[in-house]
Amino acid sequence: MSTDPAGRGPVVVLRALGLGDLLTGLPAMRGLRRALPDVDMVLAAPRWLEPVALLSGSVDAVLDTAPLGPVRVERPRLAVNLHGRGPQSTATLRTCRPDALWAFDLPRGPRWEPIGGAARLDRADGTGRTGRVGAARSDRDPQEREVVRWCRLLAAYGVPCDPADLALARPDRSGRADRDVTVVHPGGAAPARRWPAQRWARVARGLADRGHRVIVTGGAAEAALARQVAHGAGLGPAAVLAGATDLLDLCALVAAARLVVAADTGVGHLATAYGTPSVLVFGPVPPAVWGPPPDRPRHRALWAGRHDDPFAPAPGSGLLAVTSADVLTAVDELVAGTQEPPVRAEPSGRRCGPGL
Repeated sequence: MSTDPAGRGPVVVLRALGLGDLLTGLPAMRGLRRALPDVDMVLAAPRWLEPVALLSGSVDAVLDTAPLGPVRVERPRLAVNLHGRGPQSTATLRTCRPDALWAFDLPRGPRWEPIGGAARLDRADGTGRTGRVGAARSDRDPQEREVVRWCRLLAAYGVPCDPADLALARPDRSGRADRDVTVVHPGGAAPARRWPAQRWARVARGLADRGHRVIVTGGAAEAALARQVAHGAGLGPAAVLAGATDLLDLCALVAAARLVVAADTGVGHLATAYGTPSVLVFGPVPPAVWGPPPDRPRHRALWAGRHDDPFAPAPGSGLLAVTSADVLTAVDELVAGTQEPPVRAEPSGRRCGPGL
């Protein structure tokens, strides 16, 4: 399909979600930016994500948009649904009356579920050639990687994307970017992804005992949690930065850090974007869907192998099966450089045993 849709308005991309969602959508958004370099590109997303969206170089502006809220733009030349499979998100974009609409599950369009349980898509390698990337699904886990899914959507409309195009520029925040700190980020957007505070405290104490200069990060709403973790780890008040940094400060901090330890949250995706070594605690969603790329051994994803309810009001047995000792062992291996590169195309994450 032509990548030069008719019309004079902007291109509007809907992905009104969180930080991790924005970062996993960057490869698709950058593919669209390369395909339409002279067209205004507007991201419909929450306003607080604007600094990172603009830092990515993939869009020209951010239109403040709540999840499934109205997209307040009239007659864009193209609307692209990177928010979800629909129908609600697609219907939201239709109200803008775009000249063209790209989304999953439209008549004669690409399907949300790859046909035959596997998907292949074009990859732009920067040389003007296109190659093929591997299957988006694996025999171990029938779920498609989030990054690959949106690249597949764009590829179906003739836009090549590179799922590995995840890097993010470093913001100019030299005064806030302490080098060689270890970032512990204990929060999580969903209750089902929130590992217990006492386990984070054990991890932070273990890191400090190993000589790491630990800081505890989070948003303003997570400041009490961060203080609880720091207190349990025997760290002083100066170690708590939760609520004291803006989004670009956090980016600079992660970019300069020695190590990031976090749950399945946006900070883990920032570590991937900056190549900062990370140990990430996953559950209930497997890292095969939302985790770091499997070919990047600087990032360790710990998962007990149990699929629990992602909408549960509390952590499930899978997340709780990952112990503080598991995390510290992964840190030791990562720091020592003993981790071997993964051999599977789609790892399900490191398996962890029961216990505290």
